[in-house]
Amino acid sequence: MKLTLLAWSAALLSVSVSYTTAFQPSPLQKTTNSHNSIQTGSLQNEKLKASSFSDSSRSASKLFMSSSAPSDPQVLASGYSEQMKLQDAIQEAITMAIQEGLPPVVADGTAQIDLAVVSVSSLYDGSASPSEVVPAILAATKELGYDIRNLVGSSSGGFVSSRPNPACFNGQNEENNDDDEEMIRSCLPIEGEGVPGVSVTLCILPDVEVQSFHVEGDDVPDDIGRLDPEIWKRAVGLSGFEAAPYALPEESESQDAEDKDAAFFLLPSPAFQNDLDELLRGLEMNFPSSHIFGAIASTVSSLSRARLFRYQASDPDDIQTLADGCLGVALSGDLRVKTMIAQGAKPVGGVYQIVKGQETTIQAIALDETATELVQEEDEEEEEEEEEEVDEKTMSAEDRKARMAAAYAKARIPKPILAEANFVMKNLSDDDQSFMRKALLVGLERGGSLGRSPSELARLAEGKGHQYTVHQVASAGMKDGSVTLSLGSVDIKRGTRLRFFVRESDFAKKELAALWTGYKRRALGANLAGKPAFNPTGCFLFPTLDRGSKFFMGNTGFESGAALDYLPTVPCLNGFFSNGVIGSLQSDSPQSEPASLYGSASGYVLFGSKSGRPIYSPEAAAEAFENEEVEDDTEEPAEDEDWKVTQIATDVEKKAPRDENGELIIKRREVHSGRSLTVSAVEWSVAEKAATPSSALEGFMWDKETEVDRFRERVPLANLVSQCKLQNVDPSQPKPRDWIGPVMEAAKGGKFVLIPECKRMEPISGSLRKRYDIAKIVTDFTVAGAPAISVNCDAVLFGGSLDDVTAAREASSKAALEGASEDGVVVPPVMASDLLLYPYQLYKMRLAGADAVNMVTAALAAKDLLYLTKIAQALSMQTMLSVTSAAQIKALEIIPAGGISGLVVSNRELEDYSFDMTGQQALQLLQSEELRAFREKHGDGVPIFVEGRVGLVDTFGEPGAYLEALHEAGATGAIVGAGVAPDE
Repeated sequence: MKLTLLAWSAALLSVSVSYTTAFQPSPLQKTTNSHNSIQTGSLQNEKLKASSFSDSSRSASKLFMSSSAPSDPQVLASGYSEQMKLQDAIQEAITMAIQEGLPPVVADGTAQIDLAVVSVSSLYDGSASPSEVVPAILAATKELGYDIRNLVGSSSGGFVSSRPNPACFNGQNEENNDDDEEMIRSCLPIEGEGVPGVSVTLCILPDVEVQSFHVEGDDVPDDIGRLDPEIWKRAVGLSGFEAAPYALPEESESQDAEDKDAAFFLLPSPAFQNDLDELLRGLEMNFPSSHIFGAIASTVSSLSRARLFRYQASDPDDIQTLADGCLGVALSGDLRVKTMIAQGAKPVGGVYQIVKGQETTIQAIALDETATELVQEEDEEEEEEEEEEVDEKTMSAEDRKARMAAAYAKARIPKPILAEANFVMKNLSDDDQSFMRKALLVGLERGGSLGRSPSELARLAEGKGHQYTVHQVASAGMKDGSVTLSLGSVDIKRGTRLRFFVRESDFAKKELAALWTGYKRRALGANLAGKPAFNPTGCFLFPTLDRGSKFFMGNTGFESGAALDYLPTVPCLNGFFSNGVIGSLQSDSPQSEPASLYGSASGYVLFGSKSGRPIYSPEAAAEAFENEEVEDDTEEPAEDEDWKVTQIATDVEKKAPRDENGELIIKRREVHSGRSLTVSAVEWSVAEKAATPSSALEGFMWDKETEVDRFRERVPLANLVSQCKLQNVDPSQPKPRDWIGPVMEAAKGGKFVLIPECKRMEPISGSLRKRYDIAKIVTDFTVAGAPAISVNCDAVLFGGSLDDVTAAREASSKAALEGASEDGVVVPPVMASDLLLYPYQLYKMRLAGADAVNMVTAALAAKDLLYLTKIAQALSMQTMLSVTSAAQIKALEIIPAGGISGLVVSNRELEDYSFDMTGQQALQLLQSEELRAFREKHGDGVPIFVEGRVGLVDTFGEPGAYLEALHEAGATGAIVGAGVAPDE
């Protein structure tokens, strides 16, 4: 299936048509009509006259008829800013959107923006009033020659935006199309999470009725079926709005059967969620042929309250900044909308059927044998072979199948759903088990049969949509083992198929690829069937707060980049990180379903026209302008120096601040910092006061400080000191052993020593093993003759714990005793590796059984470094210090001779915790003058180790050549983690 998916992706991308020119009308379209006073724009010798666009109060009792052939372009333009001052950020974002994304305005004219969508970081609340947002936006657009007819927006915990790609202005896309190479993106995306920022989307929508509304929770009628439609509309603020079909010109292409008469864009406050279901059901009942999409407003800080912003030109004095309720925009006319939602959830276990349940409660389920067999066959084709437990390795394939068959035989008997969830969880990987203990996700089949593609990814890639709608369990009944979903989310029916799900980054990446591949496949099928082509004018992206770079393993901008990989010609992408996504899983899916709230997902919304209007392309406009001889001397806005403001290199990630020596500048955590909080299906933003870490190391330190604070609340430092003193005088308690001695003994004769490190995961690559059995791993290393062992016990980035140190010490002692020979018992000592910031951590490591500790030099000031090494010596633990630069080696001058047991030279980059895969970083440090001075001071008895992909560097030719180079440069050995993990 993987090869098929990749092949489909390549094939579908290759047929993508470049349709965006300055104004590229179809053969049926004319070229001289304007929607606003936009100069179509310095691109023609004749300047077009302004034509007023009818207000949202136009009569909707008739079909929308285009006054002429649809030559006016539909335009979506985005802009953003990360300025620290709100007024400056708004000015910069508006300037970017207008000057880089909208057609220029005729001299002394004014053009209209039909809809502006705004997101503003809640971090501005402390320095500016939210009521300043809308007036500042109106003033900025007015200054640049545009008037806004309707504006909606909200506060956010992060923004998504884009700007035109300068690479497209030199015709590179055309060159790439000629050479059948990958098309360059028309815009460059950016995602800003938890930072000050403003993003705007400005929409010019010819022949589209736009009407905004605001409704409070108490005003949403709950007796939808018995209420007159006009009364319901008046209650929610939609009085006078009719979803009238849009009649295409006779000479244009036929109407697409999937087109809806209206679209509703919703922006609720977090507190409105209890009333959201009633509003959704009311919209669907009173406007049955409509798309509904949107996202819930969010904030960065718990000290801030979500805000909603609204303005309409029909009532210019009523500028609203709201704290509650739901904002909405009703759209009808020449607008085609397509929506998709990525759930980011991987199915696990078999397929079940609900045998008992009612309303939103599921009580008992039983295995669906036929469906489970189909899923298992598909999984065997897709998945690679994975590491099995020791007892399973000795089993034959037939034995393992028999064991699973016996387990599933028990599942045929109806059981409480919680009991079956426990059975499924026992057979999952450590990461999946950990997630399932924190949150239980169940997927309910959307309808239809499994067909030939029971796999979720295969179905998505074929354009069939999700098989299951994933819901998070809101509560569980401990007595009867039942689970209850969020109220209003579903109506449980007997016989519905069900599967368990877990959230996983790798699967989410595959899901996005499959989702967009399916979209392209449906588009190709529609073209082959003679349906009118859908050319999106822009894309909205609404990820929830729990997605983004943290979910995608530090990969910033992954989702926006994925969308533009499949839609390279889309000129605009915008959105914000939300508290929940509203919509249907797939608007053009054969399995139509009502819109719902998804608490952990990403929503994609594509805008286009039904009539096939031309799409305004800034790069094509710029090219046409350069080739056009302009007769008048009027300077166009695009030629102004303001064009150069906000020239931000979005294709290059911003670097963390560094000092004159090139070292990361590290700030300590603010005392008001907190953490995100998951409530039911929605993750609420209860984050820090204002700050965002500038590097991975800084964020690591803040999380570690928070972790230590929680430990100290339960067990004070004085208690740990007393326990250590008691352990020293108790002969039955283990004492610290010599960690360096066995290593130096193994290095005699010029040998290069390999020290295995046990760690559950890597911050960049994720889990290293499906099952992390520390006792088994250490036993294997001990039997293999490892002179010493390192255990990463950090829980923040590496998934470890201090219990791992204790388990490693016990397992190594047991293995050594069982394998004892006449030469005596050899027990490898254990070094604990963690981000050490406080003496408190050293005492806990001592009690856990660590013989040595490894500290990160870059995280410690000089006085802290000296202080912690002295405390480690007082606790009889040897100290290793890890360095990544020559400046850090020089900083060790403060430590007296004999104060350090060993040095670890690392290939890791602390800004993002990636690795130098060339291996040159460690090699150059070994050859540096700073290390030579270190050796002179501390002597040759202090070993030097190298860590960081030392077993995986392949730039030195033959296998092992890099290790030889390290040895020749003076390294005693290497600490190897991922290199000794099985390749799964």
